[in-house]
Amino acid sequence: MQINVSQQLRSSIGSVRDYEVSAIVDVAGDGNGSLVQGKVRLMRTDRGILVEGMLDTDVELTCSRCLGLFDCPLTLNVEEEYFPTMDVVSGLSLPLPEEIGCFTIDEHHVLDLTEAIRQCALLAIPMKPLCREDCTGLCPNCGHNLNQGPCNCPPQGADPRWSELSRLASASDDLMRGEKGTE
Repeated sequence: MQINVSQQLRSSIGSVRDYEVSAIVDVAGDGNGSLVQGKVRLMRTDRGILVEGMLDTDVELTCSRCLGLFDCPLTLNVEEEYFPTMDVVSGLSLPLPEEIGCFTIDEHHVLDLTEAIRQCALLAIPMKPLCREDCTGLCPNCGHNLNQGPCNCPPQGADPRWSELSRLASASDDLMRGEKGTE
């Protein structure tokens, strides 16, 4: 996902160009690319090129409850500044800013969006991805995927450590039923 920005680097500060993006990006680094689509706006700044855009993609994730694979839609809000490494007029090398991990425009005045998109996608992935909100997960005994139906395990009894709380809850329920009957 490369854009030649040599003409824009010669333009005045504040000049803007819009681009349609449609490319395959390997977000997870596993060799499986995801189609990324959307629009980006490149604006000339006093130090380089500011990239802003909204992009959409789907990445294949593993559900944190049932361990099944599913496609997770992501919306990426990209906002990064790219700094030139070579002066577009004189051809002399330019010093890079002291910012750690800054994005650069190469010596051929090509801006590569791939790494910025990959990083935004990694940040957009949910910490505990779910294939669906009501995912029931796996049976703790046999490991059966409960989204596919119940397993053959016998129902488990309540943990005896909760017995006192259960007794209080049923006493409260009995009390509530008694108050409703007196009204």
